[in-house]
Amino acid sequence: MKKAALHNLGCKVNAYETEAMQQRLKENGYTIVPFTEEADVYIINTCTVTNIADRKSRQMLHRAKKRNPNAIVIAAGCYVQTAKEACEADKSIDIIIGNNRKKDIIQILEEYQAKRKETDTIIDINHTTEYEDMPVTQMENHTRAYIKIQDGCNQFCTYCVIPYARGRVRSRDAKSIKQEVQELASTGFKEIVLTGIHLSSYGIDKEETCTLLSLIEQLHRISGVERIRLGSLEPKIITEDFVKKISTLSKVCPHFHLSLQSGSNTVLKRMNRRYTSEEYEKGCQILRKYYKNPAITTDIIVGFPGETEEEFKQTYAFAQQIAFYDMHIFKYSRREGTKAAEMEQQIPEQTKTERSEQLLTLAEKLSEEYRKRFIGQEMDILIEETETIDGEEYQVGHTCEYIKVAVKAAENLCGRIVKVHLKKIMEQKSEIIYGDVI
Repeated sequence: MKKAALHNLGCKVNAYETEAMQQRLKENGYTIVPFTEEADVYIINTCTVTNIADRKSRQMLHRAKKRNPNAIVIAAGCYVQTAKEACEADKSIDIIIGNNRKKDIIQILEEYQAKRKETDTIIDINHTTEYEDMPVTQMENHTRAYIKIQDGCNQFCTYCVIPYARGRVRSRDAKSIKQEVQELASTGFKEIVLTGIHLSSYGIDKEETCTLLSLIEQLHRISGVERIRLGSLEPKIITEDFVKKISTLSKVCPHFHLSLQSGSNTVLKRMNRRYTSEEYEKGCQILRKYYKNPAITTDIIVGFPGETEEEFKQTYAFAQQIAFYDMHIFKYSRREGTKAAEMEQQIPEQTKTERSEQLLTLAEKLSEEYRKRFIGQEMDILIEETETIDGEEYQVGHTCEYIKVAVKAAENLCGRIVKVHLKKIMEQKSEIIYGDVI
């Protein structure tokens, strides 16, 4: 029996596609082994979001070939899509598979093994309207399932290469999504997370009745699913009408990741982000009108070309004002092939690091303040795994707001939603709240 090892780099969409390829390999007689072991086939699902991601992709490909020089090494995904010629010239790579061809992994492998010659497995991603449907019915994690519902992006932010790697917006058929969710729910998954390259664009390439809201309403009716969590959203989707409707759907988690990137309107304009800080703030106010203590999380890029000290201060003050539950802070990374890479006034690394550290300190403070609001409350926790903390074993999971909670229990609660009385923030791990099962 042949052995295959897979390694994923990058986003949740990539992780989903890696699961889908792994499932197809299993169904066709392959044994899946860890990437650190010797295998007959190595698949690296690559990322290209930064120059560093490109380098990591190359490193993993070279590592695989070094581990077993006789293995078939496959480079798949975004790095391949944007650097076809470099991949074709790389002696460590035997097969290259672009986006929208990962579903054909078995066919491509069989053709290669028959001819020992590569077939053309990269399409012009910028001129396809086809959504690559590759449903996943088995996942390693048996509590939360990520569901890819959309691919591509039409935004063209000046710092981002992803529209060139993923193409234009393509939405998955609602019937296919519902079928996958039903199958996963029947195998015990309690929570689904809707994900995509630009989730808010779901349905814009289809008929008017196909929207993210209509899809959520349909998934809400599936029995067995107890939580629906939304991936990263564009701030402009948060309208009064959208929030009013989803707030009536009890399974939708009050956890909203709204990508900010900067609190300065002049920086947002240079980024081509298509909203202002005032519009963003209005969205947060709407969420807080319909939900009590919703978890609002975000991404922020520091050190974007030309970012002045004043513009950074605006971002810092804005983050403080919104009082995010969590902030993912990224130092701007110059990405060849984007408009921002050609901009003048690139910010020195030291300045980026200083600004990043300031925001990280603020993020810790705001996160703790948010979590403290829930001390003393009884909340539903989806128990996901056991974790050893300071030598003691706990069962840990998350609230709907994605607050991490640890409990002690004699029986194995993994995969169950239990009522917990939240008591205190743990001294050993301040990002976790300890609670008692009721």
